[in-house]
Amino acid sequence: MKSSIRTFGIAALSATLLGLAACSADTGETTDAGNGDGGGQDKNITLGFVPSWTDGRSMGHLLKGQLEDMGYTVTTEELGEPGPLYVALAQGDVDIYPSAWPEVTHSAYMDEYGDDIDSLGAYYDGAVLTWAVPEYSEIQSIADIPDYADVLDNRIIGIEPGAGLTRVSTEDVIPGYGLEDFELVTSSTAAMLAELQSKIAAEEEVVVTLWRPFWANAEYNVRDLEDPEGALGETEALHFLSRKGFAEEYPDIAEWIGGLKLDDAQYGSLEDTVVNKYEEGQEAEAIQEWIDANPDVLPEA
Repeated sequence: MKSSIRTFGIAALSATLLGLAACSADTGETTDAGNGDGGGQDKNITLGFVPSWTDGRSMGHLLKGQLEDMGYTVTTEELGEPGPLYVALAQGDVDIYPSAWPEVTHSAYMDEYGDDIDSLGAYYDGAVLTWAVPEYSEIQSIADIPDYADVLDNRIIGIEPGAGLTRVSTEDVIPGYGLEDFELVTSSTAAMLAELQSKIAAEEEVVVTLWRPFWANAEYNVRDLEDPEGALGETEALHFLSRKGFAEEYPDIAEWIGGLKLDDAQYGSLEDTVVNKYEEGQEAEAIQEWIDANPDVLPEA
Protein backbone atom coordinates (compact mmCIF):
# COMPACT_ATOMS: atom_id res chain seq x y z
CA MET A 1 0.00 0.00 0.00
CA LYS A 2 1.16 3.61 -0.44
CA SER A 3 2.86 5.11 2.56
CA SER A 4 0.24 7.82 2.67
CA ILE A 5 -2.48 5.20 2.88
CA ARG A 6 -0.73 3.12 5.52
CA THR A 7 -0.42 6.13 7.77
CA PHE A 8 -3.92 7.47 7.12
CA GLY A 9 -5.21 9.06 10.28
CA ILE A 10 -2.19 7.92 12.36
CA ALA A 11 -0.96 11.40 13.28
CA ALA A 12 -3.54 11.79 16.02
CA LEU A 13 -3.16 8.33 17.50
CA SER A 14 -0.49 9.06 20.08
CA ALA A 15 -2.58 11.68 21.81
CA THR A 16 -5.62 9.43 21.72
CA LEU A 17 -3.74 6.51 23.19
CA LEU A 18 -2.54 8.60 26.13
CA GLY A 19 -6.17 8.81 27.21
CA LEU A 20 -7.03 5.18 26.42
CA ALA A 21 -7.48 4.10 30.02
CA ALA A 22 -9.74 7.06 30.70
CA CYS A 23 -12.08 5.97 27.89
CA SER A 24 -13.19 2.78 29.62
CA ALA A 25 -16.90 2.17 29.50
CA ASP A 26 -16.66 0.20 32.78
CA THR A 27 -16.04 2.26 35.90
CA GLY A 28 -14.01 1.29 38.92
CA GLU A 29 -11.97 -1.37 37.08
CA THR A 30 -8.28 -1.50 36.29
CA THR A 31 -6.82 -4.45 34.41
CA ASP A 32 -3.54 -5.59 32.92
CA ALA A 33 -5.11 -6.03 29.46
CA GLY A 34 -5.04 -9.82 29.79
CA ASN A 35 -1.29 -10.49 29.60
CA GLY A 36 -0.37 -13.54 31.64
CA ASP A 37 2.64 -13.38 33.95
CA GLY A 38 3.54 -17.04 33.84
CA GLY A 39 2.19 -17.64 37.34
CA GLY A 40 -1.33 -18.52 36.31
CA GLN A 41 -3.83 -17.28 33.75
CA ASP A 42 -4.81 -13.64 34.10
CA LYS A 43 -8.63 -13.46 34.27
CA ASN A 44 -8.79 -9.82 33.15
CA ILE A 45 -9.71 -9.21 29.50
CA THR A 46 -9.90 -5.86 27.71
CA LEU A 47 -12.17 -5.43 24.68
CA GLY A 48 -11.88 -2.41 22.40
CA PHE A 49 -14.41 -1.16 19.86
CA VAL A 50 -15.92 1.94 18.24
CA PRO A 51 -19.38 2.26 19.81
CA SER A 52 -20.82 4.46 17.04
CA TRP A 53 -20.22 1.53 14.68
CA THR A 54 -22.97 -0.68 15.91
CA ASP A 55 -21.52 -3.97 14.67
CA GLY A 56 -18.64 -3.44 17.11
CA ARG A 57 -20.96 -2.32 19.88
CA SER A 58 -23.25 -5.33 19.41
CA MET A 59 -20.51 -7.93 19.08
CA GLY A 60 -18.44 -6.35 21.83
CA HIS A 61 -21.23 -6.63 24.36
CA LEU A 62 -22.17 -10.12 23.18
CA LEU A 63 -18.58 -11.24 23.78
CA LYS A 64 -18.38 -9.36 27.07
CA GLY A 65 -21.35 -11.25 28.47
CA GLN A 66 -20.02 -14.61 27.32
CA LEU A 67 -16.57 -14.00 28.80
CA GLU A 68 -18.09 -12.96 32.11
CA ASP A 69 -20.10 -16.18 32.13
CA MET A 70 -16.79 -18.00 31.60
CA GLY A 71 -15.38 -16.38 34.72
CA TYR A 72 -13.42 -13.47 33.25
CA THR A 73 -13.45 -9.85 34.36
CA VAL A 74 -14.02 -7.71 31.27
CA THR A 75 -13.19 -4.06 30.70
CA THR A 76 -14.32 -2.26 27.54
CA GLU A 77 -12.42 0.57 25.87
CA GLU A 78 -14.71 2.64 23.65
CA LEU A 79 -12.84 4.80 21.13
CA GLY A 80 -13.94 7.12 18.36
CA GLU A 81 -11.68 5.79 15.58
CA PRO A 82 -10.33 2.36 14.55
CA GLY A 83 -6.72 3.50 14.29
CA PRO A 84 -6.09 3.65 18.04
CA LEU A 85 -7.54 0.15 18.40
CA TYR A 86 -5.06 -1.30 15.94
CA VAL A 87 -2.23 0.47 17.75
CA ALA A 88 -3.51 -0.78 21.12
CA LEU A 89 -3.76 -4.35 19.82
CA ALA A 90 -0.27 -4.22 18.36
CA GLN A 91 1.10 -2.88 21.64
CA GLY A 92 -0.83 -5.40 23.76
CA ASP A 93 -2.88 -2.74 25.56
CA VAL A 94 -6.17 -4.21 24.28
CA ASP A 95 -6.80 -7.95 24.06
CA ILE A 96 -9.57 -8.21 21.47
CA TYR A 97 -11.17 -5.95 18.86
CA PRO A 98 -14.58 -7.51 18.10
CA SER A 99 -16.03 -6.98 14.62
CA ALA A 100 -12.98 -5.60 12.82
CA TRP A 101 -12.87 -5.18 9.02
CA PRO A 102 -9.24 -6.16 8.28
CA GLU A 103 -9.52 -7.59 4.77
CA VAL A 104 -10.54 -4.47 2.80
CA THR A 105 -11.82 -1.59 4.88
CA HIS A 106 -9.02 -1.65 7.46
CA SER A 107 -6.35 -3.14 5.21
CA ALA A 108 -4.17 -0.04 5.63
CA TYR A 109 -4.06 -0.59 9.39
CA MET A 110 -3.26 -4.26 8.89
CA ASP A 111 -0.42 -3.33 6.53
CA GLU A 112 0.95 -1.13 9.30
CA TYR A 113 0.31 -3.29 12.38
CA GLY A 114 -0.69 -6.75 11.16
CA ASP A 115 2.56 -8.44 12.15
CA ASP A 116 1.62 -7.88 15.79
CA ILE A 117 -2.07 -8.79 15.48
CA ASP A 118 -3.84 -12.16 15.16
CA SER A 119 -7.30 -13.08 13.88
CA LEU A 120 -9.32 -15.32 16.17
CA GLY A 121 -11.83 -16.00 13.40
CA ALA A 122 -14.55 -14.39 11.30
CA TYR A 123 -18.18 -14.47 12.42
CA TYR A 124 -19.81 -12.96 9.29
CA ASP A 125 -18.74 -13.31 5.65
CA GLY A 126 -20.81 -10.82 3.65
CA ALA A 127 -19.74 -7.36 4.78
CA VAL A 128 -19.49 -4.68 2.09
CA LEU A 129 -18.95 -0.93 1.80
CA THR A 130 -21.60 1.07 -0.06
CA TRP A 131 -22.71 4.48 -1.18
CA ALA A 132 -26.47 4.67 -0.77
CA VAL A 133 -29.52 6.81 -1.51
CA PRO A 134 -33.14 6.84 -0.30
CA GLU A 135 -35.36 4.38 -2.15
CA TYR A 136 -37.19 7.25 -3.92
CA SER A 137 -33.97 8.70 -5.38
CA GLU A 138 -33.56 9.05 -9.14
CA ILE A 139 -29.86 8.21 -8.84
CA GLN A 140 -29.08 4.60 -9.78
CA SER A 141 -25.29 4.47 -9.94
CA ILE A 142 -22.27 6.26 -8.50
CA ALA A 143 -21.49 7.09 -12.13
CA ASP A 144 -24.74 9.14 -12.27
CA ILE A 145 -23.78 11.44 -9.38
CA PRO A 146 -22.18 14.22 -11.49
CA ASP A 147 -25.55 14.72 -13.23
CA TYR A 148 -27.09 15.55 -9.83
CA ALA A 149 -24.42 17.92 -8.56
CA ASP A 150 -26.84 20.85 -8.11
CA VAL A 151 -29.52 18.98 -6.14
CA LEU A 152 -26.83 17.33 -4.01
CA ASP A 153 -25.13 20.69 -3.45
CA ASN A 154 -21.88 18.96 -4.49
CA ARG A 155 -21.83 17.04 -1.21
CA ILE A 156 -21.51 13.36 -0.26
CA ILE A 157 -22.36 12.75 3.40
CA GLY A 158 -19.76 10.58 5.11
CA ILE A 159 -18.88 9.30 8.58
CA GLU A 160 -15.79 9.52 10.80
CA PRO A 161 -12.64 10.96 9.11
CA GLY A 162 -10.48 8.01 10.18
CA ALA A 163 -12.88 5.30 9.03
CA GLY A 164 -11.75 2.84 6.39
CA LEU A 165 -14.91 3.69 4.45
CA THR A 166 -13.78 7.33 4.40
CA ARG A 167 -10.34 6.35 3.10
CA VAL A 168 -11.79 4.17 0.34
CA SER A 169 -14.29 6.89 -0.60
CA THR A 170 -11.57 9.55 -0.72
CA GLU A 171 -8.83 7.59 -2.44
CA ASP A 172 -10.75 5.22 -4.71
CA VAL A 173 -14.38 6.20 -5.27
CA ILE A 174 -14.07 9.97 -5.74
CA PRO A 175 -11.16 9.86 -8.23
CA GLY A 176 -12.50 6.68 -9.83
CA TYR A 177 -15.72 8.43 -10.81
CA GLY A 178 -14.39 11.95 -11.40
CA LEU A 179 -16.08 13.40 -8.32
CA GLU A 180 -13.26 15.76 -7.32
CA ASP A 181 -15.69 18.70 -7.38
CA PHE A 182 -17.71 17.05 -4.61
CA GLU A 183 -17.04 17.49 -0.90
CA LEU A 184 -17.02 14.36 1.23
CA VAL A 185 -18.51 15.69 4.46
CA THR A 186 -17.05 13.82 7.45
CA SER A 187 -17.88 14.06 11.15
CA SER A 188 -19.58 11.01 12.67
CA THR A 189 -21.94 8.15 11.92
CA ALA A 190 -24.60 9.82 14.05
CA ALA A 191 -24.31 13.06 12.07
CA MET A 192 -24.55 11.17 8.78
CA LEU A 193 -27.72 9.40 9.92
CA ALA A 194 -29.24 12.67 11.13
CA GLU A 195 -28.59 14.23 7.71
CA LEU A 196 -30.06 11.18 5.97
CA GLN A 197 -33.17 11.29 8.14
CA SER A 198 -33.62 15.02 7.49
CA LYS A 199 -33.32 14.61 3.73
CA ILE A 200 -35.76 11.69 3.69
CA ALA A 201 -38.31 13.68 5.70
CA ALA A 202 -38.12 16.39 3.03
CA GLU A 203 -37.95 13.82 0.18
CA GLU A 204 -34.74 15.41 -1.10
CA GLU A 205 -31.79 13.81 -2.84
CA VAL A 206 -28.84 12.75 -0.71
CA VAL A 207 -25.93 10.33 -1.11
CA VAL A 208 -24.40 8.83 2.04
CA THR A 209 -21.53 6.45 2.70
CA LEU A 210 -22.85 3.25 4.29
CA TRP A 211 -22.04 -0.42 4.76
CA ARG A 212 -23.66 -3.78 5.24
CA PRO A 213 -24.49 -5.26 7.68
CA PHE A 214 -25.91 -2.16 9.36
CA TRP A 215 -29.39 -1.70 10.83
CA ALA A 216 -29.86 1.72 9.18
CA ASN A 217 -30.22 0.18 5.71
CA ALA A 218 -33.62 -1.23 6.63
CA GLU A 219 -34.60 1.48 9.11
CA TYR A 220 -34.26 4.29 6.56
CA ASN A 221 -35.32 2.33 3.47
CA VAL A 222 -32.20 3.06 1.45
CA ARG A 223 -30.66 1.20 -1.46
CA ASP A 224 -27.08 0.79 -2.60
CA LEU A 225 -25.90 2.65 -5.66
CA GLU A 226 -24.41 0.55 -8.41
CA ASP A 227 -20.60 0.61 -8.43
CA PRO A 228 -19.62 -0.43 -11.98
CA GLU A 229 -15.95 0.41 -11.38
CA GLY A 230 -15.80 -1.72 -8.25
CA ALA A 231 -14.20 1.20 -6.40
CA LEU A 232 -15.72 0.27 -3.04
CA GLY A 233 -14.00 -3.12 -3.08
CA GLU A 234 -15.13 -6.69 -2.66
CA THR A 235 -17.18 -8.20 0.13
CA GLU A 236 -15.18 -9.12 3.22
CA ALA A 237 -15.50 -10.96 6.51
CA LEU A 238 -15.88 -9.41 9.97
CA HIS A 239 -13.22 -10.69 12.36
CA PHE A 240 -12.36 -10.84 16.01
CA LEU A 241 -8.79 -9.53 16.12
CA SER A 242 -6.49 -10.00 19.10
CA ARG A 243 -3.06 -9.03 20.30
CA LYS A 244 -0.30 -11.42 19.23
CA GLY A 245 -0.25 -14.71 21.13
CA PHE A 246 -3.65 -14.27 22.78
CA ALA A 247 -5.06 -17.56 21.45
CA GLU A 248 -2.18 -19.54 22.96
CA GLU A 249 -2.72 -17.92 26.36
CA TYR A 250 -6.54 -18.22 26.26
CA PRO A 251 -7.43 -21.29 24.18
CA ASP A 252 -10.91 -21.48 25.73
CA ILE A 253 -11.77 -17.99 24.50
CA ALA A 254 -10.20 -18.60 21.09
CA GLU A 255 -12.17 -21.83 20.69
CA TRP A 256 -15.46 -20.12 21.56
CA ILE A 257 -14.84 -17.25 19.17
CA GLY A 258 -13.74 -19.64 16.41
CA GLY A 259 -17.09 -21.42 16.62
CA LEU A 260 -19.26 -18.29 16.36
CA LYS A 261 -20.93 -17.81 12.96
CA LEU A 262 -23.91 -15.55 12.25
CA ASP A 263 -26.04 -15.34 9.12
CA ASP A 264 -27.85 -12.23 7.90
CA ALA A 265 -31.00 -12.83 9.93
CA GLN A 266 -29.14 -13.65 13.13
CA TYR A 267 -26.81 -10.69 12.88
CA GLY A 268 -29.61 -8.35 11.84
CA SER A 269 -31.75 -9.31 14.82
CA LEU A 270 -28.77 -8.88 17.19
CA GLU A 271 -27.96 -5.37 16.01
CA ASP A 272 -31.61 -4.34 15.89
CA THR A 273 -32.15 -5.54 19.46
CA VAL A 274 -29.07 -3.78 20.83
CA VAL A 275 -29.44 -0.53 18.90
CA ASN A 276 -33.17 -0.01 18.44
CA LYS A 277 -34.95 -1.86 21.24
CA TYR A 278 -32.80 -0.74 24.17
CA GLU A 279 -31.14 2.48 25.29
CA GLU A 280 -27.39 2.90 25.42
CA GLY A 281 -26.21 1.42 28.71
CA GLN A 282 -28.76 -1.40 28.52
CA GLU A 283 -26.67 -3.64 26.26
CA ALA A 284 -26.60 -6.50 28.75
CA GLU A 285 -30.40 -6.66 28.76
CA ALA A 286 -30.48 -6.49 24.95
CA ILE A 287 -27.94 -9.27 24.60
CA GLN A 288 -29.90 -11.51 26.98
CA GLU A 289 -33.11 -10.94 25.01
CA TRP A 290 -31.33 -11.88 21.80
CA ILE A 291 -29.80 -15.01 23.35
CA ASP A 292 -33.21 -16.07 24.66
CA ALA A 293 -34.64 -15.66 21.15
CA ASN A 294 -31.68 -17.47 19.52
CA PRO A 295 -30.78 -20.25 21.98
CA ASP A 296 -29.02 -22.48 19.46
CA VAL A 297 -26.79 -19.89 17.79
CA LEU A 298 -23.95 -19.44 20.25
CA PRO A 299 -21.22 -22.05 20.71
CA GLU A 300 -21.01 -23.82 24.09
CA ALA A 301 -18.91 -21.79 26.52
